[in-house]
Amino acid sequence: MTSTFPDFLDDFAEMSSFGATNGGGVDRQAGTPADHGTRQWFGEWLARNGYTESVDEVGNQFGTIELVPGAPYVLLGSHLDSQPLAGKFDGAYGVLAAASAASVVAAEARTRMLSPVYNLAVVNWFNEEGSRFAPSMMGSSVFTGKIPLKDALATTDHSGTTVAEALSGGHLLPDGTAPTLNSVALYAEIHIEQGRNLEESGTQVGLVDRTWAASKFRVTVDGAQSHTGATRMEDRRDALYGAALLIAAARELAAEFDPGLLHTSVSELYVLPNSPVTIARQVTMNLDLRSPDEEVLARAVDLLGKWAGEASDRSRTDIGMELTHHWSLVAYQPEGVALGVASAERLGFTHSNIMTVAGHDSTNMKDVVPTVMLFVPSVEGISHNEAEYTRDEDALRGVELLAEVTRRLLQGELG
Repeated sequence: MTSTFPDFLDDFAEMSSFGATNGGGVDRQAGTPADHGTRQWFGEWLARNGYTESVDEVGNQFGTIELVPGAPYVLLGSHLDSQPLAGKFDGAYGVLAAASAASVVAAEARTRMLSPVYNLAVVNWFNEEGSRFAPSMMGSSVFTGKIPLKDALATTDHSGTTVAEALSGGHLLPDGTAPTLNSVALYAEIHIEQGRNLEESGTQVGLVDRTWAASKFRVTVDGAQSHTGATRMEDRRDALYGAALLIAAARELAAEFDPGLLHTSVSELYVLPNSPVTIARQVTMNLDLRSPDEEVLARAVDLLGKWAGEASDRSRTDIGMELTHHWSLVAYQPEGVALGVASAERLGFTHSNIMTVAGHDSTNMKDVVPTVMLFVPSVEGISHNEAEYTRDEDALRGVELLAEVTRRLLQGELG
């Protein structure tokens, strides 16, 4: 396809060199040198393309373009940080797509091809992935008031480094000029699907209309440290055994419901003392349940609690489950979905409404301002993996769609 954005793919390839891995992905967890390098590159890109760069206190990186003095912003964005050994498209595609689309639309406004009623801003949200600092979506959570700034800055990684310390190594420090929630009127985000629904159906773009519901737990299994050889089997209180039983139960839980109604996973396992000749005294891990049906999710949580009790009894350990995150099956504003549909139809792109299983910064923003969320296809649905891939034509089509959505938002068609 002929694109309005001939430099996008080259720019994306250059951006993807920061934190590049041997397997073709990236590893740039929030606040690491690779992340800071990408942020500096993006800041230089913003300056070359007519933006004013700023950073807020939690590390959200903004580029602003003033078109209507004193007016609020149409904000576009995603995130540049990644999971370890991750794909290069997750988040980063949406940041560069946002900046590229907004740059073209701003030029059209300045030549009076359209009549703006808002200003434009793009954002790289800090620590969306949550791989180094928990929770995920930290930057947009602080921005929307869901997490206090002081709590976010005091959060540590597993080496004891705080968010504040990690941010201090950045190329730009906050100076009070960054956009705030009160200055944002509308939000839009584009992202790779991270699933294979669009690819399997041959659909070119997706209009996100709802989120899956989710419950996430921090699980602690407490046993007793002892010798792996000398301790009698009947005397063991093996925390790792208790954790293994619960991990298996979580996987088997999905089979209790019709296919596609429940996703379960366990991740980020920590074992103490993690010695080759010592039975584990404690295991901590994250346990994640997601469903497109809130009743299914509630039944799954109840059933998991029962199975956790059985695992505790069987392993002679104490299993505690702390709910750390929960969000309901929440819809995006129908008016925003309709605007996305109209934009896709004007451009002649095949489209469908689609739910998002993953969390995105837009899931925070939609709670406070009208929000449009767009998807482009992911090859084989692979994500959080170096093999993650979106075809060039799909990536460019997404930037074209986001630009059309931005034109309509900028002229006041929503909100």
